Amino acid sequence: MEKYIINGGIPLHGEVEISGAKNAAVAILPATILAAGKCVIENLPAISDVMVSLQILSELGARVRLINKNTYEIDTTYLSCTEVPNELSRQMRASYYFLGALLGRFGNAQVAMPGGCNLGPRPIDQHLKAFTALGAEDSVEYGMINVHSDSLKGVHIFFDTVSVGATMNAMLSAVLAEGQTVLENVAKEPHVVDLANCLNMMGAEIRGAGTDVIRIRGVKSMHGCEYSIIPDQIEAGSYMVAAAVTGGDVTVRNVIPKHLEPITAKLRLAGCEVEEFDESVRVRRTGDLHPLKIKTMPHPGFPTDLQPLFAVMLCLAKGTSIITEGIWENRFRYADELAHMGANIQVDGQVAVIEGVDSLQAAPLRASDLRAGAALVVAALGAKGTSEVDETSHIERGYENIVEKFQALGADIKRVDKPVLNVNQAM
Repeated sequence: MEKYIINGGIPLHGEVEISGAKNAAVAILPATILAAGKCVIENLPAISDVMVSLQILSELGARVRLINKNTYEIDTTYLSCTEVPNELSRQMRASYYFLGALLGRFGNAQVAMPGGCNLGPRPIDQHLKAFTALGAEDSVEYGMINVHSDSLKGVHIFFDTVSVGATMNAMLSAVLAEGQTVLENVAKEPHVVDLANCLNMMGAEIRGAGTDVIRIRGVKSMHGCEYSIIPDQIEAGSYMVAAAVTGGDVTVRNVIPKHLEPITAKLRLAGCEVEEFDESVRVRRTGDLHPLKIKTMPHPGFPTDLQPLFAVMLCLAKGTSIITEGIWENRFRYADELAHMGANIQVDGQVAVIEGVDSLQAAPLRASDLRAGAALVVAALGAKGTSEVDETSHIERGYENIVEKFQALGADIKRVDKPVLNVNQAM
C-alpha cells in the first residue's frame, strides 16, 4: 500500500508531457483481437488499467511483447479463448470492451460484471441492446455476462441514451458483421474517434465517428497495424487546473488543443490566461479566481471526469459557484474530503454549491475514485501545510507518473509505503 505526502502552497512552474489517453487505450487494446494479426500500439500510458488490459490479452492467448515503456506489439493471430478471467475483469470498468471484440471475431464472449470506480449505477443495457440488434443472444450467469451469435448482421441501432461505452462496444462488434450498421445518438468523444481511426487502420470501414451518426460497412477480415493513441485530454486538463489552483505557470505539451476547448473556455472565464499552440497549451494565473456555473454533459460539453478538479479550483474562487453533474450520480463523494480542508461546499443531489474561501488547509485525505483522487492531490498542492492522500491505487489507474510529473513542476510531493496493520498486534 502506498500514499502521497504533499507539502502544498508552492506555485507550479515548468512543462509537463501528457501521456496517451486512458479512455482510448482501454478500447483499442481489446480491438487488437479483431485484427487476428500483429498490432503495434504506441503512446500507451503506463497505468494500471492498461497493464490489466494487456494481461487479459495474454490470458486469452495473445502474444504480448514490450517494445518500450509506452509501445507494445500484440499478436492475436492464435488467440482462441473467449472467456476473460473473472479476477481481471473486475479490476476495471473497461473490461466490457472485450465483449464487443470477442463477439465480433468469434461470435462468443464471456466477461464478468466489470469493476472500476463506484460512481453510481452504470448499466450495460445499451451495450446489450446493440449486441442483440446485431443478432446475438445474451445472458448473465453467476456474475458472468455471456453473449453468443452464429452470425452477426448489420442493422440500424438508435441508442436510448448517449453512452461512450455502448458506442464503442457497438463499433467493435459490428466491424465484421455482414452488411451495414448505422448507429444513431452516439457518443462523440475524442476517444470514440480514436477507436474508429484505429479500426479503420486495421481494415474496417467506419464513417461518421465524432458526429451523431456512425456508419459501419462490415468487412470479411481485418489485419494488423501500427497505431499511436491520442493524448489524454483529462490528464491535460488536470495539470491545467493544477496550474490555476496553485497560481502557477505551466505549459502542457503533447496535446490536441481542439480536444481541450471546453476546459480552456472555463479556465478563461475563471480568470486564467490560456495560450494555445500547435501541440501545447500554457496556463497562468496571477489574479483572483472567478466563480463559475458548470454542468457536465457528453462531448463537446464539459467533461464529467474534470468536474472534481474544477470543484477544487472553485473552492478558492471569489464568490459562489454552482456545479450540476449530468452524468454520474455519485460524483460528489469527494466533497466531504474537501470540507476537511476548510472548503465551503454543499451538495444536494446532483448539484453542488461552492462558496469560495481564502485558502485550503492541509488534511489527511482518501481517494474514493480515480478523478476524485486526482482532485484531492491538486487540492493538497494548493493547500497550506502537509497533506496525506491515501488509496492512491485509484489515481494510478489513470495517471502515468503523476508524482514524478508534479515533482518536475516544482511540487513537494512524494510517494511512500504505507505500513500494513497487523490485526493481531492491533488486538
